[in-house]
This record gives sequence, C-alpha cells and structure tokens, in this order.
Amino acid sequence: MAPELDPSVLDIRFAAAKAASRRLATATSDEKDAVLRALGAGLREQGAAVIAANEQDLAAGRANGLSDGLLDRLRLDERRVEALATAAEDIVDLPDPVGEVVRGSTLPNGIRIEQLRVPLGVVGAIYEARPNVTVDIAALAIKSGNAVVLRGGSAAEHSNRALLGVLRGALEAAGFPADAVQTVDDFGRDGARALMQARGHVDVLIPRGSAGLIRAVVEEATVPVIETGAGVVHMFLDASAREDWAVELVHNAKVQRPSVCNALETLLVHRDAAERLLPAVVDRLVEAGVTVHGDERVRAIRPDATPIEPDEWATEHLSLDLSVGIVDSLDDALEHIRRYSTKHTEAIVTADVENAERFLAEVDAAAVLVNASTRFTDGAEFGFGAEVGISTQKLHARGPMGLPELTSTKWLVRGRGHVRG
Repeated sequence: MAPELDPSVLDIRFAAAKAASRRLATATSDEKDAVLRALGAGLREQGAAVIAANEQDLAAGRANGLSDGLLDRLRLDERRVEALATAAEDIVDLPDPVGEVVRGSTLPNGIRIEQLRVPLGVVGAIYEARPNVTVDIAALAIKSGNAVVLRGGSAAEHSNRALLGVLRGALEAAGFPADAVQTVDDFGRDGARALMQARGHVDVLIPRGSAGLIRAVVEEATVPVIETGAGVVHMFLDASAREDWAVELVHNAKVQRPSVCNALETLLVHRDAAERLLPAVVDRLVEAGVTVHGDERVRAIRPDATPIEPDEWATEHLSLDLSVGIVDSLDDALEHIRRYSTKHTEAIVTADVENAERFLAEVDAAAVLVNASTRFTDGAEFGFGAEVGISTQKLHARGPMGLPELTSTKWLVRGRGHVRG
C-alpha cells in the first residue's frame, strides 16, 4: 500500500529533477553517451536481479488476473533485458539533436538570428505494465538533455524499482546527478495525480498505455500533454491485393506481437476479393491461434468465425483476436476507418497505384502504409533507436517519437547595438 502523500516530498523531488535537467541541458554529447554506455553495462551486470524482480510482478499479475497481452508487455527475460541494453547503447550512435540549427539568417540590418533545438527540460511519463518503457524513455531523455519523472504503475512495481536503480547508478557513474531520473511510484495514484498537476516543475507529460489511462491524463493534467494513442489499427485488402502478400501481411501484423499498439485489430476486405482472399488469410490466422470475429458477410464465407459485436469495431484487443469485415468499396473502407480509427496506423494491401495514393492522401493517421505490415510503425524500425511513444496528436510531434521530438527550440539573436526604429 502506498504511503500517504506528503506534497513537500514530491516538491523536493520535482525541484531536484529540474536542477538536474539544467546540468543535462549543457552536457556534451560525449558526456551523455557515457551515461548510456554505463546503462548498457549496468543492465547486463544486474540483469539477473532485474529478471528476479520482474518475476515477482509476473506472479502478482497472474494472481490478479492480468490478461495474456498485459503479461506479455510486463515480462522481462534475458533476451528482453539484453535488447534494452543494446537499445540504450544504440542511442549513442544517433545524432544529438541539442544545438542543431533548424533555420537561421542574417537580417538586412545585420542582426543574426538562429533557431536551435534545446531540451524540453523535465519530461514526465505515466505508463502501465511496461518496464521496458522505464529504460526507453529515460535513455532518450538523457541523450536529448532532459531529466525524467516516471510513474510506471503498480503492476511493474518491482521491475521498475530495479531498473531505476540501474539508471541512477549509470548517471552517477558518469558524473551526473542521479536525480535526473525520478519516480513517483512509491505514492501510487496520488503520485500520478501530483505528477499530472506539477505545472512549473514538469515541462511536458507523456502517457503510454490503455485508452482509459491516456484519456484520464489528458483530462486531469495541468502539465502540457503529448498524447500517445491506443491503436485500433486497420488493414484493408483491396480488390487487387495479391493473395500471398495478403496472407503474410495480415499474419505478421496480427500475430508477430499482438499485445502492442501497432498490432492489427481490424481487417477490412473488398467484397470482390473476399472469396478469393479470406479462406487462405483466415486459415493462416487460425493456425496461429487467432480468433476471428466476423460480420455476417465474413461468416457466410467462414462459418467458423465468431459473430462480431457492434462495439468490437472500436476495440483494441491486444490479444489473438481480430475483427474482420467485408466492405463494398475503397470509399466504404475509408469511411469505416474514419469512424473507428484512433489515428495510429492504417494500411492498405493493393496492386492499384491510384487506390494506394488515395489511401495515403485521405487516411488521417500518424502512419499510413501501403503493402507493409503495421508492425513497422516503430521508432527502432524507422531508425530512431528506442522510442518514447507513438504520438497520435498533431501538435509538436506525431508518429514514433525519437530524440528530436524530445526537444523544443529557442531563438538566438546576435546584434551590435541594434535598436528598433
């Protein structure tokens, strides 16, 4: 049970994070990279302890009835810890955005102006049952010169505590204040609420998790929020779609890792291709353990499909469940997507160039794909290294958020005694 919240304790933590952010903001790339190398080494050295802590969370999750999808997100094994270490080290090789000149010029009067990338300051993050996010967000924050305050949720309590120790140790080993990485987990929901209300201490807040969590943060926060969205992700099989592509793309998008936000949740099939494509597509899915929830037209072709409920079109399953419907045209597919999309990732499988270009132009989402699995909407796949999240909003950042998305800009103006006339 979380202790009673003492506001002064969190004020001290937030102030310490702000002070640490000033140290990071002026750090060189080499200095920040030293932290990331120490983090990679620390994760390997303390991997067994991290996994043991994670086992405690998994046991509690199973006892509390967490879904298979959430348990998968929560799980850390030797391979995943190594992946976290490698991802932290890979960020070393990424360009440091801080100090990059976005644009600049010399005005006719001789004044020089430059717009530079600068750190955001203190980044808050609220997320659920995802201990990998603890490392991903902290590593990206450090490289981009930001401090971070984390709320990782009770489901990953032991895992996050172990990872926090590795992170703070890496900072100290490289000569930085450990307070550049803070947590409010020990105060439970009160800590999360305090983080959302920490205007003046925290510069931006990034929620990652269920639609309910994201909605609660957006509605309750007084700190500016970058909204990362739930993924009701669609794929449309056009009338011209190749069968081999359709089978492989649908299978990969749904099955490769069903518990993540870029996994396929709704498959739409053009009526002229349904009898040609659905048997092979569904056979491959069923072999992989997928439960197909189909509308009446789908069940006319595949009577073994589970009848779909109306609210399932808006459902992010995060499991081996897939909503499948037949539509009469590309226009109908576009209208369905407009109605139910969470503006995360949408895809079309087609051999028709005109339809592909229409889909790219008309679908309003952070990522729109043609003839590719939706699983490619990912910071690592896009070459950004680890990601903070996938923003589904339109201000500041959209899509996978890497290092540049954790910066703002400021203008530098250099004059020589200039006054405005």
